Amino acid sequence: MHLVFVTSLVPDGAPTTGYEIANAAIIAALRRAGARVTVLGYTWPGKAPSDPHNTVALGSVDVRTQGAPAIQKMKWLAGAMASGLTVSSAKMRAASERELRAALKRIGPFDAYVLNAVQLAGAYEHLFTDKPSIFVAHNVEFRSALENAAAARDVVQRALFRREARLLRAVEERLCRQARFVFTLAEQDREALGVTGPRSGALALVTRDEPPRPRSREIAFEAGMIGTWSWEPNRIGLDWFLREVSPRLPAGFRVRIAGHVPAGLGRVPAGVEFVGRVPDASDFVRQAAVVPLIAQAGTGVQLKTIETFELGLPSVATSRSLRGVSYLPSNCTVADDPDAFAAALVERAAGQVEALDGSAFHAGQIRALDAAIATGLDALGVARGEVAA
Repeated sequence: MHLVFVTSLVPDGAPTTGYEIANAAIIAALRRAGARVTVLGYTWPGKAPSDPHNTVALGSVDVRTQGAPAIQKMKWLAGAMASGLTVSSAKMRAASERELRAALKRIGPFDAYVLNAVQLAGAYEHLFTDKPSIFVAHNVEFRSALENAAAARDVVQRALFRREARLLRAVEERLCRQARFVFTLAEQDREALGVTGPRSGALALVTRDEPPRPRSREIAFEAGMIGTWSWEPNRIGLDWFLREVSPRLPAGFRVRIAGHVPAGLGRVPAGVEFVGRVPDASDFVRQAAVVPLIAQAGTGVQLKTIETFELGLPSVATSRSLRGVSYLPSNCTVADDPDAFAAALVERAAGQVEALDGSAFHAGQIRALDAAIATGLDALGVARGEVAA
């Protein structure tokens, strides 16, 4: 079975976002199931595909809105308005339809598409209807857009997010209806997308091929977290933590946050320090006595939750941070109220709880992931040992 994995960004061997980490896990699972996988999409500027022999690049794009020049943002918005696409899909129209058709032809015979999220699939919808498809819904995007609209800081931003939500809902409905099988990254997202029947399933994910080996660690600060804070659902959680939780922490409680500081953050509370980019995310969070998992919005799965559990680190998590996760380690406390969340952080940090062995959690995730992938591939109706002629 030869699959074309249609994705906005192709793997470059150094995944930094949850989206890229999830992609690597899904592609690896497809290959473990016996499928040949050719990846089709864009590269980050200055990055090369990690598997060039099984990748067809459409060119390079930088899809980040934060930090983009104003003229680029206007071009994306104008393109979206002119085409009736979402802004996220308008960003994907860097290649022409003719170039995309040529890229598919270069791939040669294949059996089916794996349409990985809505961005690139939504930009060229009609080009991916000639073969059976699996749709991977990383999030319920229209729900996330509605949450972003509710949290928007001005009227224009709110209107744009509402437009995205309306268009995304229609695109997601079409992609789900067209697909032979739909994967979500959280069980509750199946209901939100209206695909609760036997032709859908949730994928358990991992953040690495092998579980990390348990080892001793030196605590450098009480709480630490890392994330892509420019992504709006993550930003909503960060704002909640800084505004509601941090003021309830005692003096001397050190919080270190890795990742790019988002625009418009305002005054950072005492005890909180942004440390920017770190060489190794796992090494960074291992220095924390406790990891706050702070999601307040979004759908899909929180890969930082998965990584924290794989590393066996003590944590305090909101209920939203646990979506898509069926196993709660003994050193994780669940709290949604800011007072309770702050108190749990202090208790976990004071206890200097040692990390658990996360290998059993990792192994369970792999088993569940592989079983779900096998079910989805069977729905395509193509024998896995066959290759299209």
